[in-house]
Amino acid sequence: MNQTLLIELLTEELPPKALSKLGVAFAAGIVNGLKSRDFLEADSVATTYATPRRLAVAITKVRATSPDKSIREKVLPVSVALDAEGKPSAPLAKKLAALGFPDLQVTDLERAQDGKAESFFYTYTASGSALQGGLQAALEDSVAKLPIPKVMSYQRPDGATVQFVRPVHSLIALHGASVLPLTLLGLTASNVTEGHRFLTAPGQRSVSVADADAYAATLLEQAKVVPGFEERKEKIRSALLEKAGADQVLMPEALLDEVSSLVEWPVVYECHFEEEFLAVPQECLILTMQTNQKYFALTDAAGKLRSRFLIVSNIATATPQAIIGGNERVVRPRLSDAKFFFEQDKKKTLESRLPLLKNVVYHNKLGTQAERSDRVTALAGAIAAKLGADVALAERGARLSKADLLTDMVGEFPELQGIMGTYYARHDGEQEEVALAASEHYQPRFAGDSLPSTNTGTAVALADKLETLVGIWAIGLQPTGDKDPFALRRHALGVLRMLIEKRLPLSISGLLADAVKQFAGVANFKDPSGEVAAFMLDRLRGILRERGFTPNEIEAVVAQNPDRLDDIVQRLEAVQAFAALPESASLAAANKRITNILKKNEEALSQVAAGGVNAALLQDEAEKKLAASVARVQPEVDAAFGRGDFTGTLKTLAQLRDDVDAFFNDVMVMAEDVALRNNRLALLSSLHGMMNRVADISKLAA
Repeated sequence: MNQTLLIELLTEELPPKALSKLGVAFAAGIVNGLKSRDFLEADSVATTYATPRRLAVAITKVRATSPDKSIREKVLPVSVALDAEGKPSAPLAKKLAALGFPDLQVTDLERAQDGKAESFFYTYTASGSALQGGLQAALEDSVAKLPIPKVMSYQRPDGATVQFVRPVHSLIALHGASVLPLTLLGLTASNVTEGHRFLTAPGQRSVSVADADAYAATLLEQAKVVPGFEERKEKIRSALLEKAGADQVLMPEALLDEVSSLVEWPVVYECHFEEEFLAVPQECLILTMQTNQKYFALTDAAGKLRSRFLIVSNIATATPQAIIGGNERVVRPRLSDAKFFFEQDKKKTLESRLPLLKNVVYHNKLGTQAERSDRVTALAGAIAAKLGADVALAERGARLSKADLLTDMVGEFPELQGIMGTYYARHDGEQEEVALAASEHYQPRFAGDSLPSTNTGTAVALADKLETLVGIWAIGLQPTGDKDPFALRRHALGVLRMLIEKRLPLSISGLLADAVKQFAGVANFKDPSGEVAAFMLDRLRGILRERGFTPNEIEAVVAQNPDRLDDIVQRLEAVQAFAALPESASLAAANKRITNILKKNEEALSQVAAGGVNAALLQDEAEKKLAASVARVQPEVDAAFGRGDFTGTLKTLAQLRDDVDAFFNDVMVMAEDVALRNNRLALLSSLHGMMNRVADISKLAA
């Protein structure tokens, strides 16, 4: 009979940052184990539950007994099963006994081809097995494979030592309303769990679950537990938004996940702190509330921090004053620390901290942070000059960009590096672009993050990322597989995004060459420019895919190894527009053919390239017509390309389709006459150069 199955492990408080993964893995392990043993229907549905003190899963339409199966068993090759006289051999009798069929005769077996030889087979029906046995194995497998951060050993009341992420107090195993007598971690299954630690009376804390389908409702109504992780998370989100009113709630998903892992019956309360703390940079206050206390900060519509904040409690009460007061007392010392750090840091300028960078090792093969600062400063100045920006501002911004690493605030909250540099630079009276560079040089920090807003910030950000890419790559610490300890992928993506989205007129090879120059005094430094450039082009493909371009469109542009990226999106949009033309397929195929011909005749072509096409050597009508068309279209292509009209450049080529097709239909390129052959190669070379001015359109050919 098919019924809902429920499994629950009641534990001590589970690690909050691991709870969601543990819940999913626990459920998935049981589901997969039952599915592989054929206890589930095709439309069985699993619901995962995870609270601070329990892991559970409910699965619909679980069979009490797995179905009978028809099994075709290979017995032995005929050559082994029969002796020289064709009679059953001793190995056959032994094999049949091992299979559990000692009384079978040769006539009961199927004789069939098995590869190049014949073998005996026997088909029989295996009876289904009971759910209890299959579930016991599935449960044990699931628990053994849980992604437990750190295993705990503890003793059961009977003295037995068991291991799990936290001590386990009870096990529920219900199939419908029937208890399956499973055993696990020294426990025997029942239908009893435990309610909320504080919201159920001690004598009423044991809660019986009548049947598997009633689990969630029973926990909600009798146990004061919201069992579903996502349900609890959304309940918290809604309550936070309601309490916030007109204000904005800062609720990062990671913080919501962690708080959802700390409470079984979430209730949101409003707390306050003294207005005087708002004089501290709000990022400091927000971070300490989120990181240390798991509180939710509030801002007004303009993003300015409010002196009230929200907490998520595990206790519902009509008189929450004690809870609110306790949390307000707890947060006050944290905010006081932040205020103290801020006031102390302001007593020293960023510039006065620079000599201390000599005491901070960046990497033992690349020197100190002071040496790195020198490299980034020089590189930022070189980039600013190329951009026509203020070189002095770029160098000043780069010089001060790492000074806040030596402040008390950043020492306490490393996440604030850069942000605090901007605050302190403003306090020191630095120019605004220099102050902004302290934080903007880290941008973009992640996918979708904003780019630096100023030329100074852009120059310093490019310098910082390029210095890291070149330096770390040169000492052999480039990314491998999924390992990228120095975030070189992120640095490369940041450089690419700035070049593309800001349309910077900078060449990749030039930037890398400037970066390499800064390492002139580093021992055993090997120029990694070629490898880094290839690495960046690979990352470029990913960026362009995310923008919706197809692999063929991307290769049409990237295969040319573009050195500047300020117009790459426009080139790709032109390729897209060209690919939509009815003439594109034919021209792409012709271009691919031309590319192959020219590649095979590079030596011959090099001898005639300087002279170009000799009109006197054009013989066939088709080659004369193509030469005339190329000469006619060339000025149009040059003009469109010159004004940056890449779409117009490619669309102009559509005029050539018929002449190109006729040329390949009627003209033998590889003529026996060397002069004639070379002239035709020169014509194709001229056409090839014009066709691939914007992109290699041969990549569009199927």
